Amino acid sequence: MENTALIYRRFGPPPEALKLECLPLSPRPPHLLRVKMQMAPVNPSDLIPITGAYAHRVSPPLVAGYEGVGEVIAAPAAHAHLMGKRVLPLRGPGTWQAYLDCDPELAIPVPDNIEGVVAARAYINPLAAQLMLEAWPVRDAHVLITASGSTCANLLAQWAISSGASRVTGIYRAPGHKPALADMGIEAIPLCEMDQVTATAASADVTFDALGGEPGSLILRAMPENANFVSYGLLTGQPVLPGNPRARAHHRRFHMRESLAGMTPDQWRACYDTLWPRIASAALPAVREVRLANWQDALAGYDQPGRSKPVLVFGDAA
Repeated sequence: MENTALIYRRFGPPPEALKLECLPLSPRPPHLLRVKMQMAPVNPSDLIPITGAYAHRVSPPLVAGYEGVGEVIAAPAAHAHLMGKRVLPLRGPGTWQAYLDCDPELAIPVPDNIEGVVAARAYINPLAAQLMLEAWPVRDAHVLITASGSTCANLLAQWAISSGASRVTGIYRAPGHKPALADMGIEAIPLCEMDQVTATAASADVTFDALGGEPGSLILRAMPENANFVSYGLLTGQPVLPGNPRARAHHRRFHMRESLAGMTPDQWRACYDTLWPRIASAALPAVREVRLANWQDALAGYDQPGRSKPVLVFGDAA
């Protein structure tokens, strides 16, 4: 048998560094699950390592992709109950491949009521949103969320409302996001109106910021004393400007890798006991399914505002 995988053997722009390769399928280590992949989304977090931004902790050659869903086709005897079941094969090898072997203690079973295209996206953004809201509770708080058209920010906003936030304000870039935000009860402000953004930040108790750079720095400076400014992304490509004596809020940083590092397998699986019901009722962005053979189409314009989320489809999953 052969395994088809999107591999990068050097750092560089993802469309150039990634190659679709057919490799011999190695024998399954007896203690691992073998998963036949069905779907895997394309996220910024999948592509950034390919550029070399994390060269201090990842080294090619590597299969790309951090999340997705697949069917268990082989399992050790102790985990035979997973045979034929859908799982999220997470925190192991790259998911952009037709077959992968994963630790059964870290594989997350998918409930029958969760569609595959939803399950495939149930890790990077939903779990980050849940962990941040657990770390910085928002009940009765005014919550400010930047890049509110992105998946993670959108989930943060939805779940902040359901968690009892008194007010949720979303900062958006593309005008097309405004109606959907308003429909969810989110006060929407365009990023280009920075005077309005900073005036709103002056009453924010918690900000979840995915922008960094100058807009993040201005929001941080405008926030009141003892508020929490949580950095979890750098869509501007720049960090929040350091060393500003006018900042009164607490500048926090969230890295999911660090949050997961100290979890036991039981704690890890328990995250999904809470997360699956949340995902089942969440409003998620539309997707466009792309066959693995046409992976270049999935990368083309994936980060343009208003574009649907590309999802790679493997084998006969479509």
